[in-house]
Amino acid sequence: MFDSAPGNALRQLQLRHGGGLALKHLVDAGIDVLPQPGGGQTLARWRVLADVAAHDLSLAKLFEGHTDALAILAELDRASLATAGSLWGTWCAEPPDARLALHAAQGGRIRLTGTKAWCSGAATVTHAVVSCWNTANEPCLAVVAMDQPGIQVTGDGWHAVGMAASASVDVRFDHADATAIGRPGDYVNRAGFWQGGAGIAACWFGGAHDIAHAVHRLRGPAPDAHRLAHLGAIDVALTAAAAQLREAAAWIDRHPRDNARRIALRARLSVEQAANEVLHHAGRAVGAGPLCRDPRFARAMADLPVFLRQSHAERDLAALGQFAADDKEEPSSWTL
Repeated sequence: MFDSAPGNALRQLQLRHGGGLALKHLVDAGIDVLPQPGGGQTLARWRVLADVAAHDLSLAKLFEGHTDALAILAELDRASLATAGSLWGTWCAEPPDARLALHAAQGGRIRLTGTKAWCSGAATVTHAVVSCWNTANEPCLAVVAMDQPGIQVTGDGWHAVGMAASASVDVRFDHADATAIGRPGDYVNRAGFWQGGAGIAACWFGGAHDIAHAVHRLRGPAPDAHRLAHLGAIDVALTAAAAQLREAAAWIDRHPRDNARRIALRARLSVEQAANEVLHHAGRAVGAGPLCRDPRFARAMADLPVFLRQSHAERDLAALGQFAADDKEEPSSWTL
């Protein structure tokens, strides 16, 4: 089942803010059955991510992780590991103080030991795709079932008000049973790595769109010039970001096996810039009232800045600038 416009389904499910249970409702409704990135319907995939994000950014964080795990399994020819009704996380952040070690076990299985940070939905998901390191110090991927001894979901690692319902905590592994997937290095070497990285921007866009929609709704019957100016700035930002996402999705579908890093960086940075513009103008346009009295608007305004920090900010700008600097001629993307 694939519904390219899940907004009606989201409303019919009457999902409440709260992450895990809402994710199960989405999975049970089949909304997680999305086109594969680069399969000709990348934009349709991103529209679903944006629609879920416009409903609830914490839910989108869990939903994106779940659907990314399914895409990784499919790309590495291990889709059969995703059984019906299973809920997935993708936990591949690699901070220096939290690393999983992979040890070979009997029967082709492996064992995982260590701490994994930023594990969104850890108390809810049934399975996770995790990054880990083998004895040769090579980056690997593994699939782990959460309902087993040797796994401790902690309450550590998250104190932010924004994105609180994503429950992105630390998880400790003590010789937990797991299954290796792919080859060492496959997580970042796959074409799907940067395709999925661009998909994160669709979630940011959905969050910004929800805030923009609230500003439009709260504009009043006769908005003054200042409020109209803020609405105009939001219009410019969102329109440009949407065009960038459409262009990126089309490029990915035309080049499904190519490295999409440059395209993904451009899309992510464009949407990040637009989302920051929306946040800036939204607060000024509506004032303190909705920030204090409208729970959905207040939550979105708190969630989006935290989610945006999944961007690498100036590091990504520098990487994109390097691409431009390496071009022998002026980048063709600068030409109308």
